[in-house]
Amino acid sequence: MPIKTIITVDDAATMRKMISFTLKGAGHDVIEAGDGVEALKTLQMRQVDLVLTDVNMPNMDGITLTRSLRALPQFAHTPIVLLTTESSPEKKAEGKAAGATGWIVKPFQQEQLLAVVSKVLGI
Repeated sequence: MPIKTIITVDDAATMRKMISFTLKGAGHDVIEAGDGVEALKTLQMRQVDLVLTDVNMPNMDGITLTRSLRALPQFAHTPIVLLTTESSPEKKAEGKAAGATGWIVKPFQQEQLLAVVSKVLGI
């Protein structure tokens, strides 16, 4: 399986570590960012195969980050998956409208995360 570079964006360090551990265990290269602002700065210097972002974060939330990335040509087609405790149809619609590829509701199982990652990356 080819190694993919994935950025995980979450203001909760424990969540970033858990996601990072799971993805690294599956052979992926993982970059971490604490919020949307940090992620945007990092992504202006590095291309990734997938963005996994929390929705509710300080400074810049995941939906704003998704919109910001979609406005950049190099991220027009990069899969973006939103991770959130919110499962309301309104939030999902807002995420889709912003350009999100998929949605994972927290808490989730490691297998669920890997299945969604594999699906959106076409692995």
